[in-house]
Amino acid sequence: MIEPTIRKKIEGLIAEIEAEKNVNIFYACESGSRAWGFPSTDSDYDVRFLYVHPTDWYLSINERRDVIERPIDEMMDISGWDLRKALGLYRKSNPPLMEWLQSPIVYKDTHGIADKMRDLLPQFYSPIACMYHYLSMAEGNVKDYVRGGEVRTKKYFYILRPVLACQWVEAELGAVPTEFEILVDTLVKDAALKRAIDDLLARKKAGEELSRGPRIPVISEFVESEIERLRAQQFYNKKPKADIELLNVVFRDTLKEVWG
Repeated sequence: MIEPTIRKKIEGLIAEIEAEKNVNIFYACESGSRAWGFPSTDSDYDVRFLYVHPTDWYLSINERRDVIERPIDEMMDISGWDLRKALGLYRKSNPPLMEWLQSPIVYKDTHGIADKMRDLLPQFYSPIACMYHYLSMAEGNVKDYVRGGEVRTKKYFYILRPVLACQWVEAELGAVPTEFEILVDTLVKDAALKRAIDDLLARKKAGEELSRGPRIPVISEFVESEIERLRAQQFYNKKPKADIELLNVVFRDTLKEVWG
């Protein structure tokens, strides 16, 4: 849960951005470790949002920036995408965007636009695009964080989550859920591995320092063997067959809904 004072601060920042940039932020949520369900006591707030400009902004021959970012500090990382950019990425089954739309921590959700996008998720979800995204993430994090005898212990979560996401996709369970514990409860059947993950999760949530420590064999062996297995698989490109006009309708309807 987000403390009321923090939520109020984030809502205030959203309003400031709207006024400063002359946009309507219709959806804002938490991403990263807080949304995934394994924040540390010192975790920052990763706020992501979707916004729409007034109609005339889109009727221009000039190329314009379609991302809004605020300077990152120790407490807050806040940025967002223009709706047209977001819908273009949605067409390609962009996993981060799909995670944002399923975040359990929502700061703002107006006009029903996010609901319209969620309704189209089954049609634009591409298993192979998500598989390669999460597999690449897992491979990179293994290389960076848990090689050798001493590892960056808390980073195990940043490997476990994409590995389990790959298993979720492989099992044809649909779009990957944002919450880590749903992945664990659904997919991890080995009792020793489940105990090790649950123990690590409890320690992290309790605020225990998990910066560096000895390698956890049961977790390391699981992620390394799964990455090797997944890398050797042949994944067939089952492209979504949804009509892009569905997204164009969302875009045009949003402009009418928000700006009249």
